[in-house]
Amino acid sequence: MRTWLPAIAALCLALPGPASADVEDAVNWARLRGCHAAGGRVGLQSNAKLKRAAARLAGGAHLHEALTAEGYLVSESAELHFSGAVTDAQISRTLTSNYCATLTDPKLREMGVQRRGQEVWMVLAAPVRLPSPGDAESVSRQILAVVNEARAAGRRCGSRHFPAVAPLSLNASLTGAALAHSREMAAYGEFDHRGHDGSTPSLRVQRAGFGAYRIVGENIAAGPMTPAAAAAGWLASPPHCENIMDGRFTQIGIAYAANLNSAAGLYWTEDFAAAR
Repeated sequence: MRTWLPAIAALCLALPGPASADVEDAVNWARLRGCHAAGGRVGLQSNAKLKRAAARLAGGAHLHEALTAEGYLVSESAELHFSGAVTDAQISRTLTSNYCATLTDPKLREMGVQRRGQEVWMVLAAPVRLPSPGDAESVSRQILAVVNEARAAGRRCGSRHFPAVAPLSLNASLTGAALAHSREMAAYGEFDHRGHDGSTPSLRVQRAGFGAYRIVGENIAAGPMTPAAAAAGWLASPPHCENIMDGRFTQIGIAYAANLNSAAGLYWTEDFAAAR
């Protein structure tokens, strides 16, 4: 299962007037003072990757393509294009009059601007906040809570309805197997249940020292940037949902690994099992 498309808004404006170099100040004036100023609102910070992404837009690239090419992992983004020789004051007035909802979105925290002749391209964005290695246990427990909430309530997975079943418990060996596979997918930038050495989920569970088992299952994901997004994606996918709701499983291992040079960014694994 892949999940990798941030929210994107595109705006195109045509404005007259002389050129001006300091567009970023005009944007922040509108954000902080022109759009119903509110306490606690902060200005957008200039970001070099977003500046280069804006330059790619000026060259004809799409927003998602430009952000990916610059290695900017985005959770929210917006594109603004001004055509005509515009002044800072005109930009501020137009943003204030028409685009305050976008401009004052608290999730947007950074910007990049590219000016070419009488045209200006802007990218406003919020970077993804990746979980740190020290958050591994917390991340596992966040996903476990979502999984067990679904199991306690019962759930429809595609055309199949699953009744409520007992909760799963975290298992260290299964977590080790999940971590090993997430790291391997991240290292090679590959998304597959079969390991690079040909291993299967069952073999990886054996290698991790789980012991004799009755049944093994696995969910993987590439691209979700938060535990909540990974869990929601699995529950929305019938085959993955069926693993989560399978009453034969009693234990679970959950892990993720990062490769920021890959298109996906984060790779996730859930390993399910029941001891013999």
